[in-house]
Amino acid sequence: MKNTAREKMLRGEKTLGTFQELGTATAAECLGLAGLDYLIIDTEHGPFEPESALEFVRAARLYGITPFARVKEISRPAILKLLDVGAQGLIIPNVNTVAEAEEIVEYGKYLPQGRRGVANTAGSGFWFEDYASHGLPHYFEVSNRETMLIPQCETLGCLEHIEEIAALEGIDGIFVGPFDLSTAMGIPGDFDRPEFQEALRHVQRVCREAGKPSILFAANEEAAREGFRLGYDSVTYGMDATILVNAFKAARAKILE
Repeated sequence: MKNTAREKMLRGEKTLGTFQELGTATAAECLGLAGLDYLIIDTEHGPFEPESALEFVRAARLYGITPFARVKEISRPAILKLLDVGAQGLIIPNVNTVAEAEEIVEYGKYLPQGRRGVANTAGSGFWFEDYASHGLPHYFEVSNRETMLIPQCETLGCLEHIEEIAALEGIDGIFVGPFDLSTAMGIPGDFDRPEFQEALRHVQRVCREAGKPSILFAANEEAAREGFRLGYDSVTYGMDATILVNAFKAARAKILE
């Protein structure tokens, strides 16, 4: 088990991903063929459950793109099931407190970091994959290292406690959701406001000091470039559905001009 997106981030390389909303294994394959570093299967705003996520994870592995997923909530089943189908990183929304971040670690990491439930599931090849076939201590160690737990900074509570959350053992990075965060700050979508720009810089600085990757969602290419200029280790650019629509709209305009 090797999380190549994680390795690149920790080496200081820029990584680029997107949300998967089209909801087919073929779409996941195409994102891999496009050369993206990771995709995020969205079970929060998307209609997906672990059964379909399993198919997307398999397709992602086939074309060398790291499969992440966004969970629907902070709960043991939501976190456990997506890890068990093979997601190598989880984006966890609506984190407000340090205690909630500690819950995430409890549900998502094996001993000694957490108390993740133990079972031989599809994500580990039912323990026939090499890393999972050398005893539980080795399996726990590799899984804890390679599986990323990434709270989403989109609430005032998370922003207020970001230093403590980022410093927790078992938290592997922070994902900034600008639409929800700006809304929580009372300035929905007003990303140029000085207080919002300072919030973005603050989260990035905290992650850098903690030695954890910082990830920023960007709805368009300019916002993605700006995210890297701000020092973010990774940018999640849009979603496959909107990129598909925009690509065909642009092509149609050129063809019919």
